[in-house]
Amino acid sequence: MRELKYYVACSVDGFIARKDGSFEGFLQEGEHIAGLFESFPETFPVHFRNALGIHPENKCFDVVLMGRKTYEVGLKFGITNPYPHLKQYLFSRNMKASPDPNVELVSEDAIAFVKSLKNETGKDIWLCGGADLAATLFAEKLIDKLILKVNPFIMGSGIPLFGGANAPTDLELTDSKIYGNGVLVLHYRVRT
Repeated sequence: MRELKYYVACSVDGFIARKDGSFEGFLQEGEHIAGLFESFPETFPVHFRNALGIHPENKCFDVVLMGRKTYEVGLKFGITNPYPHLKQYLFSRNMKASPDPNVELVSEDAIAFVKSLKNETGKDIWLCGGADLAATLFAEKLIDKLILKVNPFIMGSGIPLFGGANAPTDLELTDSKIYGNGVLVLHYRVRT
């Protein structure tokens, strides 16, 4: 069975974006970028890959799940197909159609849809953002691992890692990396 991994950047106080969806404060350059590109090259969007002129093979994931607000960050800049090298699913109860034919809209029964995806063959599934989607999937015990890129700042307020209360859950730290610029990458397995 494929694993669903919530791989996301956050502030030290657990916010994945500002209330307006912006990422001010997150380190966009530094030694951690090369390390993350080495480990998770498929998680870099197409405009980043094109700017560098590199298009490595997918190592960990072949599917990406995005909440509407996460997807709309790129859409503001005209990016409708952020991960053409992955099968892309956009979760929204409000959108009527996907802005791009390569991004499949899922508007009903996210839980059943993700359960079905996890039973398919392939690489793992990446949840790249969507606090409400993360909370829904976590509550149903569908997230297998959290991989947090903790940036060295306190945001104070914003969009939390999970958009809602979750039941207390034990996590097992399985790996960690500390970069000189203060970014921590923490790998947790969700204990069930």
